[in-house]
Amino acid sequence: MNTEQTEQSDINSPSKTTNEAVIEIKNLKKSFGQQEVLKNVTLKLLKGENLVVLGKSGSGKSVLIKCIVGLLKSDSGKIDVFNKNVNILNRKELDELRQKIGFLFQSGALYDSMTVKQNLEFPLRRIKKDLTEKEIEEKVTEVLENVGLADALHKMPSQLSGGMRKRISLARTIVVDPMIMLYDEPTTGLDPVTSDEISALIIEVQKKYKTSSIIITHDIKCARKTANRMVMLAEGEVLLEGKTADFENSTNPIITSFFQ
Repeated sequence: MNTEQTEQSDINSPSKTTNEAVIEIKNLKKSFGQQEVLKNVTLKLLKGENLVVLGKSGSGKSVLIKCIVGLLKSDSGKIDVFNKNVNILNRKELDELRQKIGFLFQSGALYDSMTVKQNLEFPLRRIKKDLTEKEIEEKVTEVLENVGLADALHKMPSQLSGGMRKRISLARTIVVDPMIMLYDEPTTGLDPVTSDEISALIIEVQKKYKTSSIIITHDIKCARKTANRMVMLAEGEVLLEGKTADFENSTNPIITSFFQ
């Protein structure tokens, strides 16, 4: 077995997860005008697992994770995060919950007017207010080393390649030690080599920081590499949920179109 196969076998091992749900979604519905984007979605994210959510553009993948963090309010259904119903939290409670969740936006969302160092310091100063300047510096250095960009400390975002920006965005997300990670199309727009590197980083974050993650993607190579479990959304509903093998063995044409 080669190294990549070993990593894949290891990351998909059931021993990496528990039966404890950190996110539980029941009968979630969300519409925009007459368009039903999420019709009746029910799923769980288990503690310690990487859950990949697949689906074509417009299937509701990104809407799903925006509902989870309260960026969008669902029309009906229930979203529990750490046993807290997101839909009934007040602003203060929602902000406190969000501090436990890292959200890697598709665009990266770095502050263009700040250096890499300042981008990473910003959430630390806002969330980890008890840290000393030395502790902030050590934490920034640590996460940059973890994403392989220790030498980018004083660069501006405009000086970074697409893959480097994605790495720095990931570093900024993990610098506050989130318990849950939400990845929105983490490999979109990247070349195959860089996409592989980002997928490997997602696995490393899971192992090092003990995170539970939802990974929104249509990149099957990324999905295969990172998933403990997969969910396929189609027309706003869960079409299939299971292990990678369940998807690869499916005869449903919607699923086989992804796994050819």
